Amino acid sequence: MIDDTVRAAYSDLHELYIEVCGFPAAVDPEDSAFVLRHLTEGPVLDLGCGPGHFTHILTEAGIAAEGLDMVPEFIEHARATYPGIPFEVGSIRAVDAPDESVAGLLSWFSLIHLPPDEFPGVLAEFRRVLRPGGRLVVGFFTDETAVEPFPHKVTTAYRWPVDTFAEVLTSAGFTELDRLTPHASDASRPYGALAVTRQASARRASR
Repeated sequence: MIDDTVRAAYSDLHELYIEVCGFPAAVDPEDSAFVLRHLTEGPVLDLGCGPGHFTHILTEAGIAAEGLDMVPEFIEHARATYPGIPFEVGSIRAVDAPDESVAGLLSWFSLIHLPPDEFPGVLAEFRRVLRPGGRLVVGFFTDETAVEPFPHKVTTAYRWPVDTFAEVLTSAGFTELDRLTPHASDASRPYGALAVTRQASARRASR
Protein backbone atom coordinates (compact mmCIF):
# COMPACT_ATOMS: atom_id res chain seq x y z
CA MET A 1 0.00 0.00 0.00
CA ILE A 2 1.23 3.48 -0.85
CA ASP A 3 0.91 4.64 2.79
CA ASP A 4 3.30 1.93 4.00
CA THR A 5 5.86 2.89 1.37
CA VAL A 6 5.64 6.60 2.21
CA ARG A 7 5.76 5.99 5.97
CA ALA A 8 8.83 3.78 5.69
CA ALA A 9 10.61 6.23 3.39
CA TYR A 10 10.08 9.19 5.73
CA SER A 11 11.00 7.11 8.78
CA ASP A 12 14.30 6.22 7.14
CA LEU A 13 15.06 9.87 6.36
CA HIS A 14 13.40 11.60 9.32
CA GLU A 15 16.60 12.98 10.83
CA LEU A 16 17.72 14.53 7.54
CA TYR A 17 14.24 15.89 6.85
CA ILE A 18 14.07 17.59 10.25
CA GLU A 19 17.57 19.02 9.83
CA VAL A 20 16.93 20.44 6.35
CA CYS A 21 13.34 21.68 6.47
CA GLY A 22 11.53 20.56 9.62
CA PHE A 23 11.74 23.75 11.68
CA PRO A 24 9.81 27.06 11.67
CA ALA A 25 12.60 29.21 10.21
CA ALA A 26 12.66 26.97 7.13
CA VAL A 27 9.12 28.07 6.17
CA ASP A 28 9.00 30.82 3.56
CA PRO A 29 7.38 33.92 5.14
CA GLU A 30 5.10 34.21 2.11
CA ASP A 31 3.84 30.68 2.75
CA SER A 32 3.18 31.21 6.43
CA ALA A 33 1.46 34.53 5.69
CA PHE A 34 -0.83 32.82 3.18
CA VAL A 35 -1.75 30.09 5.66
CA LEU A 36 -2.35 32.50 8.53
CA ARG A 37 -4.46 34.76 6.33
CA HIS A 38 -6.95 31.95 5.81
CA LEU A 39 -6.72 29.80 8.95
CA THR A 40 -7.73 32.48 11.41
CA GLU A 41 -9.59 30.48 14.06
CA GLY A 42 -9.38 27.09 15.67
CA PRO A 43 -9.52 24.33 16.10
CA VAL A 44 -7.22 23.63 13.17
CA LEU A 45 -5.87 20.19 12.29
CA ASP A 46 -2.45 20.13 10.64
CA LEU A 47 -2.83 16.97 8.57
CA GLY A 48 0.51 15.42 7.71
CA CYS A 49 2.22 17.77 10.16
CA GLY A 50 5.66 16.18 9.87
CA PRO A 51 7.94 17.38 12.68
CA GLY A 52 5.28 19.87 13.83
CA HIS A 53 6.87 23.14 12.73
CA PHE A 54 3.81 24.54 10.93
CA THR A 55 1.58 23.45 13.80
CA HIS A 56 3.85 25.50 16.03
CA ILE A 57 3.57 28.51 13.70
CA LEU A 58 -0.23 28.31 13.92
CA THR A 59 -0.11 28.05 17.70
CA GLU A 60 2.27 30.97 18.03
CA ALA A 61 -0.25 33.02 16.04
CA GLY A 62 -2.87 32.30 18.70
CA ILE A 63 -4.73 29.57 16.83
CA ALA A 64 -5.63 26.34 18.61
CA ALA A 65 -3.99 23.66 16.48
CA GLU A 66 -3.25 19.95 16.61
CA GLY A 67 -0.88 17.89 14.48
CA LEU A 68 -1.43 14.51 12.85
CA ASP A 69 1.14 12.43 10.98
CA MET A 70 1.60 8.76 10.13
CA VAL A 71 5.37 8.83 10.76
CA PRO A 72 6.03 8.00 14.44
CA GLU A 73 9.47 9.58 14.40
CA PHE A 74 8.00 12.92 13.35
CA ILE A 75 5.40 12.82 16.11
CA GLU A 76 8.02 11.89 18.70
CA HIS A 77 10.11 14.89 17.63
CA ALA A 78 7.09 17.22 17.58
CA ARG A 79 5.98 16.23 21.08
CA ALA A 80 9.48 16.77 22.46
CA THR A 81 10.05 20.07 20.65
CA TYR A 82 6.60 21.64 21.13
CA PRO A 83 5.29 20.07 24.38
CA GLY A 84 2.27 22.36 24.67
CA ILE A 85 0.72 21.22 21.38
CA PRO A 86 -1.24 17.97 20.88
CA PHE A 87 0.29 15.63 18.29
CA GLU A 88 -0.98 12.20 17.32
CA VAL A 89 0.10 9.39 15.03
CA GLY A 90 -2.63 8.81 12.48
CA SER A 91 -3.71 8.74 8.85
CA ILE A 92 -5.24 11.50 6.77
CA ARG A 93 -7.46 8.79 5.28
CA ALA A 94 -9.27 8.27 8.60
CA VAL A 95 -9.00 11.37 10.78
CA ASP A 96 -9.89 10.78 14.43
CA ALA A 97 -12.28 13.71 14.71
CA PRO A 98 -16.09 14.00 14.76
CA ASP A 99 -18.04 15.18 11.74
CA GLU A 100 -17.95 18.96 11.16
CA SER A 101 -15.83 19.48 14.28
CA VAL A 102 -12.96 21.70 13.09
CA ALA A 103 -12.76 25.23 11.73
CA GLY A 104 -9.68 24.70 9.61
CA LEU A 105 -7.43 22.13 7.99
CA LEU A 106 -3.85 22.54 6.84
CA SER A 107 -2.51 20.04 4.32
CA TRP A 108 0.91 21.49 3.56
CA PHE A 109 2.49 19.07 1.06
CA SER A 110 0.84 16.11 2.79
CA LEU A 111 -0.93 15.05 -0.43
CA ILE A 112 2.09 15.11 -2.73
CA HIS A 113 2.65 11.33 -2.67
CA LEU A 114 -1.04 10.49 -3.15
CA PRO A 115 -1.93 9.04 -6.57
CA PRO A 116 -4.55 11.24 -8.29
CA ASP A 117 -7.19 8.50 -8.31
CA GLU A 118 -7.08 8.37 -4.50
CA PHE A 119 -7.86 12.05 -4.01
CA PRO A 120 -11.68 11.75 -3.86
CA GLY A 121 -11.64 9.49 -0.80
CA VAL A 122 -9.12 11.59 1.12
CA LEU A 123 -10.84 14.87 0.28
CA ALA A 124 -14.17 13.39 1.36
CA GLU A 125 -12.57 12.71 4.75
CA PHE A 126 -11.29 16.28 4.91
CA ARG A 127 -14.76 17.54 4.11
CA ARG A 128 -16.31 15.28 6.74
CA VAL A 129 -14.38 16.78 9.66
CA LEU A 130 -14.55 20.40 8.45
CA ARG A 131 -17.43 22.65 9.43
CA PRO A 132 -19.55 24.18 6.66
CA GLY A 133 -17.74 27.40 5.82
CA GLY A 134 -14.53 26.06 7.37
CA ARG A 135 -11.31 26.47 5.47
CA LEU A 136 -8.72 24.15 4.00
CA VAL A 137 -5.27 25.29 2.85
CA VAL A 138 -3.30 22.92 0.63
CA GLY A 139 0.32 23.27 -0.51
CA PHE A 140 1.55 21.19 -3.45
CA PHE A 141 4.10 20.96 -6.25
CA THR A 142 3.00 22.52 -9.53
CA ASP A 143 3.36 21.85 -13.23
CA GLU A 144 2.19 24.02 -16.11
CA THR A 145 0.70 21.34 -18.32
CA ALA A 146 -0.22 18.01 -16.71
CA VAL A 147 -0.52 15.94 -13.57
CA GLU A 148 2.61 13.81 -13.50
CA PRO A 149 4.76 11.81 -11.10
CA PHE A 150 8.37 12.73 -10.45
CA PRO A 151 11.23 11.26 -8.41
CA HIS A 152 10.95 13.15 -5.13
CA LYS A 153 13.96 12.72 -2.80
CA VAL A 154 11.87 10.63 -0.39
CA THR A 155 9.60 8.67 -2.72
CA THR A 156 7.50 9.23 -5.84
CA ALA A 157 5.45 12.43 -5.72
CA TYR A 158 3.06 14.24 -8.06
CA ARG A 159 2.91 17.77 -9.43
CA TRP A 160 -0.28 19.43 -10.62
CA PRO A 161 -1.40 22.35 -12.76
CA VAL A 162 -2.98 24.72 -10.27
CA ASP A 163 -6.26 24.94 -12.19
CA THR A 164 -6.52 21.14 -12.30
CA PHE A 165 -5.92 20.86 -8.56
CA ALA A 166 -8.57 23.53 -7.98
CA GLU A 167 -11.05 21.59 -10.13
CA VAL A 168 -10.48 18.45 -8.03
CA LEU A 169 -11.17 20.42 -4.86
CA THR A 170 -14.32 21.90 -6.38
CA SER A 171 -15.55 18.43 -7.34
CA ALA A 172 -15.00 17.33 -3.73
CA GLY A 173 -17.27 20.06 -2.36
CA PHE A 174 -14.94 23.01 -1.81
CA THR A 175 -14.98 26.56 -3.18
CA GLU A 176 -11.75 28.37 -4.00
CA LEU A 177 -11.02 31.53 -2.04
CA ASP A 178 -7.44 32.33 -2.92
CA ARG A 179 -4.28 30.90 -4.45
CA LEU A 180 -0.59 31.38 -3.95
CA THR A 181 1.07 31.88 -7.33
CA PRO A 182 3.48 29.05 -8.10
CA HIS A 183 7.03 29.99 -7.33
CA ALA A 184 10.38 28.39 -6.60
CA SER A 185 13.63 29.15 -4.88
CA ASP A 186 17.06 27.95 -5.91
CA ALA A 187 16.59 24.93 -3.67
CA SER A 188 13.01 23.95 -4.48
CA ARG A 189 10.72 22.88 -7.28
CA PRO A 190 7.83 25.13 -8.37
CA TYR A 191 4.98 24.95 -5.90
CA GLY A 192 1.86 26.80 -4.91
CA ALA A 193 -1.10 26.70 -2.57
CA LEU A 194 -4.88 26.93 -2.61
CA ALA A 195 -7.23 28.15 0.10
CA VAL A 196 -10.76 26.79 -0.15
CA THR A 197 -13.90 26.73 1.95
CA ARG A 198 -16.21 23.80 2.56
CA GLN A 199 -19.50 24.15 0.78
CA ALA A 200 -22.64 23.54 2.79
CA SER A 201 -24.36 20.25 2.09
CA ALA A 202 -27.36 20.45 -0.18
CA ARG A 203 -30.63 20.23 1.71
CA ARG A 204 -32.73 17.21 1.08
CA ALA A 205 -36.00 17.96 -0.66
CA SER A 206 -38.95 17.81 1.73
CA ARG A 207 -41.49 15.09 1.15
